[in-house]
Amino acid sequence: MKNTISCKELILFLLIVVQIIFSVGCYNGGFNQKSYAQEENIATAESSEEIIKKSLDNKENQRSLNIRIQADGKTIVFELNDSPAAKSLYNQLPMTSDVENYSDNEKIFYPDKKLAISDTPLAKAKAGTLAYYAPWGDIVIFYGDFGSASGLYELGEVVSGGAKIASLSGMIKIEQY
Repeated sequence: MKNTISCKELILFLLIVVQIIFSVGCYNGGFNQKSYAQEENIATAESSEEIIKKSLDNKENQRSLNIRIQADGKTIVFELNDSPAAKSLYNQLPMTSDVENYSDNEKIFYPDKKLAISDTPLAKAKAGTLAYYAPWGDIVIFYGDFGSASGLYELGEVVSGGAKIASLSGMIKIEQY
């Protein structure tokens, strides 16, 4: 799981910190009397805490979907995209399957159930692309460049172990990671 924050989240956080500092400064002698502005800043500080909590909750809900494929001491990790097909695969895990050679640039295996392909982008496959070929119902792991084909949908990209794809053989274990 990635522990990074976006520029937008950082700016929001810094704005909240400035608001809290300002409201505390106003409360601790910044003004001689409690004013409407102070009350507004206190309300802003309280709502800022809620904003931080919601932001963290949203970040957790938007975590990346990673899968790990293992065989013969080899491990390959893919980060899935946010498509219905990728989520459909992710929700079927863990599974084991035989991996097969196909052509000179890809390995394939079959998930237990067909994947939902609506709103899933078509693949422009290159080495490291994980895709779904809907006409046959197989998952394709590319270790060489391919391009696009009708019915080939992108599921994700390799994040580690890509050089091991070409040597995958036999029974593989696919699981959420």
